[in-house]
Amino acid sequence: QGLSIQPSPIVKALAASFGGCSLASMGILRSETMKYGMLVLPVQEARRIVDQIGKQTSIQFEDENTRDMRRPYRKHVQRIDEMERILRFVFEEINKLNGCQITKNKVSEFLQGDQNYSLDVVEAELSSLYKNFLKFKENNANLTNERNQAVEEAEVMALAKAILTGSGADVQVDEESFEASAKKPLVAGDELAAGRLGYLAGVVTKADEQRFARALWRASRGNTFTQFEPIKDPVTDPKTGAEVVKSVFVVYFQGASGSMQQKVLKVCQGFGVNMYSWPSSTGAASSRLNYLLRISEEKKSALEAYQNFMRSEMQELLAPSQENPNGNSKIEEWRLFSIKEKSIYNVLNLCAGDIALRVNVWYPAAAEKNIMALLQKLNEGAPQGAFLTPDKAATHSKPPTYIRTNEFTEGWQAVINEYGIPKYQEANPGLFTVVTFPFIFGMMYGDVGHGSLLFLFGCWLIMNSESLRYTQPAMFMGRYMVFSMGIFATFAGFLYNDCFSIGLPLFESRFVDIEGNGQFTPTYDIKNSGGPGPYPFGLDWAWAGATNELLFLNSMKMKLSVLFGVLQMTLGVVLRWGNAFFEKNLTDFICECVPMMIFLLCFFGWMDVMILYKWVHPIDNPPSIINSLICMAMGQQDDFPFWEGSVQLAQTLMMYTVCAVPVMLLPKPFVLLYQHNQAEKAKAKGDHELMQDEEAHHGGHGHGEEFEFGEIFIHQIIETIEFVLGTVSHTASYLRIWALSLAHQQLSMVFFQKTLTMGLEMPFPGNAIMIYFMFAAWFGVTLGVLLGMDVLECFLHTLRLHWVEFQSKFYKAEGLMFAPYDIKKLVTPTGDD
Repeated sequence: QGLSIQPSPIVKALAASFGGCSLASMGILRSETMKYGMLVLPVQEARRIVDQIGKQTSIQFEDENTRDMRRPYRKHVQRIDEMERILRFVFEEINKLNGCQITKNKVSEFLQGDQNYSLDVVEAELSSLYKNFLKFKENNANLTNERNQAVEEAEVMALAKAILTGSGADVQVDEESFEASAKKPLVAGDELAAGRLGYLAGVVTKADEQRFARALWRASRGNTFTQFEPIKDPVTDPKTGAEVVKSVFVVYFQGASGSMQQKVLKVCQGFGVNMYSWPSSTGAASSRLNYLLRISEEKKSALEAYQNFMRSEMQELLAPSQENPNGNSKIEEWRLFSIKEKSIYNVLNLCAGDIALRVNVWYPAAAEKNIMALLQKLNEGAPQGAFLTPDKAATHSKPPTYIRTNEFTEGWQAVINEYGIPKYQEANPGLFTVVTFPFIFGMMYGDVGHGSLLFLFGCWLIMNSESLRYTQPAMFMGRYMVFSMGIFATFAGFLYNDCFSIGLPLFESRFVDIEGNGQFTPTYDIKNSGGPGPYPFGLDWAWAGATNELLFLNSMKMKLSVLFGVLQMTLGVVLRWGNAFFEKNLTDFICECVPMMIFLLCFFGWMDVMILYKWVHPIDNPPSIINSLICMAMGQQDDFPFWEGSVQLAQTLMMYTVCAVPVMLLPKPFVLLYQHNQAEKAKAKGDHELMQDEEAHHGGHGHGEEFEFGEIFIHQIIETIEFVLGTVSHTASYLRIWALSLAHQQLSMVFFQKTLTMGLEMPFPGNAIMIYFMFAAWFGVTLGVLLGMDVLECFLHTLRLHWVEFQSKFYKAEGLMFAPYDIKKLVTPTGDD
C-alpha cells in the first residue's frame, strides 16, 4: 500500500495526448482547463479589488455592456486620457533638452509602490505642471522669435551694407533674369535716392526660394529683379523647434511706390516671408547691424539661461518620487500609474449593475483556489465583499486557450501562435517544436564553426538578457531560440564532420591510401561480418576533399531529410489520433485517423524502411529505391527485390495505401448524415439530451450548426485530396533540408578557398602579410552571409516545414488566446514606446 510509482515525463505526455489529464491540466501538451463564472464586486471596493486581481491572479473579463454600450466609468477614463496627453507633451519637452535622462524600465519597483499614488493628486500635479510648461514654452517661443528677427534683420543689414558700398556684385539671381545685367551694380549712382527704383527686402526659407522668385516674376510680368543671399547659420523655428535654412532676398522694381509695389507685397504676404526695412545709407546699415548683433547675443544668452533654468526645473521630474524612492523617474511613475488606472476603469466599464458590479469571467481551473483565497483576503474588514460563483451550466461563450509558458518555451510558443492560436485543449505543437525546430535547423545549418558562433551569440544574449528585456524585447524572447539552434547546428556539424568546410580528424580514419595513388580503401568491415567497425561518430574526415564527396553527401543528406520528414509527419498524424481520443470522436478516428496513418506508413514508411535496410544490410548489387517505388505504385514487376518476399510485401502495402483513400473519402459524410437524422428524430420525440450530444459532436467537423450534406461531402473531398496530395508534396518538401545543407556547405567552402586558401598559397613573405587581409575578408563574408542571411534563410525554411508540413496533419488553429487582466504586462515596455 505504501508503494508509489511515478510515471516518466514521456509516459505522461503520451497519456495526455490520448485523453489523459495530467499534462492537459498543466497546459503543456494541451491548454489548461478553463472555468466560466461570475465575479461580483461591491462598488465602493471595486477599484481596489480589480487592482489586486490584475497583480496576483489570471482572470479574463467579458464585456457585459456590448448591447447597450453602457460605460459607467467613462468620465474617469476621459480624465486619464487628458493626463496621458499632458504626459506626452511633457515628455516631448524633456526630450528637447540635452542632458535630461529619464529613468525607466523599473516595473517591479513601480508595482511595489504604486499604492502610494492617488488619481486626484497626480491629476492636480499634472495640471499645474502643464500650465507652468505652457508658460515656459511661450516664453521660450518669444525669446526664440525675437532672436530670429534680430538675426534675420542683421543679415539684411549686412547685405544692404555690401550692396550700398558697391561690393555686392557677386550675388545669386533668380533663373528667369538675364545674366549679363545681374553682374552690374543695380543701385549705382543716385537711383535709390532719386526714387526711380523701388525695393523691398526680407527673409524667405531656402525651400521656397525658387517658387518665390517665379511668383514675383509672373505677378510683375518680368518687371522685377530678385536677388538672394543665403544665411549661413540655420534659425530655429519657435513653434516646432526644428532648424530651418533661410535666405535674404531683395526685390527691385521700377518706381518707389504704386501698383507694382502692391503686387510685390501681396506675393510676399502670400508666402508668409518676414519683411525688414532697407537702410537709406551705408552708415545707417552699419549702425543698425551693430545694434542687431548686440541684441542677438543678448537673446542668445537669455535662451541659454532659459535652457539651464528648464534643466534645473526638470530635475524634480527626472528624480525618483518621494513615494517610491527606488523606482523610476517621477514623470515615468506618473505615466505608468496612468496606464494602470486607465486599465482598471476600462475593466470596470465591462461590468453591469449599480449597487454591486457583476461580470462574467474566464479563469484557469487550477487557479480557482488562489482566486478564492485572494478574494477572501481582500474582503477582510470591508462591509461588503467580492465573490466568484463558478458557472457549472453550459455556456455559449467559447473557452479561451491558455498555455502556460516559461522563459525557455515562450519564444517557441510565439512562433506557433503566429500561425494560429490552438483550439481549446487541442494538441499544442509548441511542445514538440521546442526540440524539432532547432534540430531541423541544425540539419540545414550543420557546421561546427558557424554553429559554435551562433551558440556563443545565444550565450551572450542570455548573459545580457536583463539589459535587453525592455530595450530589445524581440531579442530577449528569442535568446533561448538562438542558443538552441546553435547547439543543434554544432551537433549536426560534428555529424557532417564539417568545420568552416574543413574535416576534423577527431578519430582515426577508416580509409587508407595503400598504393599512394589517391585511391582510398576502407579498413572497416563493409559487409558487417564481425570485423572492425566504421568511423565512431559522424562522417569520416577522409571524405573531405574527395572527388566523389559531393555525390556521397548528396545521397546521404537526401535520405536523412526524407527519413526525418516522414517521421515528423507521422508524429503529426499521431497527434491527430490524440485529438480524436481526447474529444472522444470515434467517427474521426475510424474514418480519418486510421486510414491516414495507413496511407502514410504503407507507402512513405515503406520507403524509409528500404533506406534503412540498404544502410544496415550490405548488398552486392543494391536495387534502386526510386525504381522499387515506381514498380510498387504502378503495379509493375520488380526484378530487383531487397530480400526474398519484399516485392510481395510492397504489393500488399500498396493495396492498403490505395484502399485507405476511399475510406478517408466516403464513410464520414454518411455517418454524420445518419447521426443528424437520429438527432432530428430525437428532437421530434423531445429527447433533448441526444440532440445536444449530436451538436457537441459536430462541433469540430468544419461545418456550422445547420446540417448540409452537400457541403459536408465537398468538405470531405477537399480534406482527402489535401491529405493525399499534400503527403506526397510534403515528403518532397523535406528535401529542402538537403538543399539548404548543400548550399551552406558549398558557400562555406567557396569563401574559405577564395580567401584564406589563396592567402596561404602565396609565396613568402607575401603570404605572411596577405593572410591578415584575407582573414578579415573571410570573417566579414562569414558574418554577413553565413551568419546573417543563411541563418535567416534556414530559419524561414524550418518555419515553413513546421507550419505547413507538420502542423497541417492535425492542427486546426481555431482558438482564442486567453487574455487575462495583467497589470505588469500592461506597464512593461514592448519596444514600440
